[in-house]
Amino acid sequence: MAGPLPQSPAFGLPIDAQLEEIAGLLDGGSLALSAETGAGKTTALQAALALRYAGQGKILVLEPRRLAAIGAAQRCAELTGVELGTAVGYRVRGDTKAGPATVLEFMTVAVFLRIAQDDPFLEGVRLVVFDEFHERSAAGDLCLAFAREAAELRGGLSLLVMSATL
Repeated sequence: MAGPLPQSPAFGLPIDAQLEEIAGLLDGGSLALSAETGAGKTTALQAALALRYAGQGKILVLEPRRLAAIGAAQRCAELTGVELGTAVGYRVRGDTKAGPATVLEFMTVAVFLRIAQDDPFLEGVRLVVFDEFHERSAAGDLCLAFAREAAELRGGLSLLVMSATL
């Protein structure tokens, strides 16, 4: 099914019980989240947040590797019942499945760095998610610095740092 995201935020994953609480905390700012592997941090949480922030801006999910970005986007599109490249998509070096209607976009840190350099205020972005943050890198830390600066300079931008092993 192409088009907007469905309105059911329950995905049958352990994180389902905390979706509203996490979203509420993000409404007020930023959050560091640690949950076990397979809880649904990368997919179910992102889909639920996309539903909550519909019409408020994009959600950019930073993954440490291209395969992780593509795989997470594919799984999230599956969970939400949308065609990959519509409401849920990805952007990595050499391959993009995203368009103007994409509200949940998975990408590598290198792609985000280009975005942040071109648009330091991250206009049109509601949330930046740093997935697998324990896989630290200089590029990932620079992404966090750019995102924090954008969040300080304008309202309405939240940051979410996630890892199974924070």
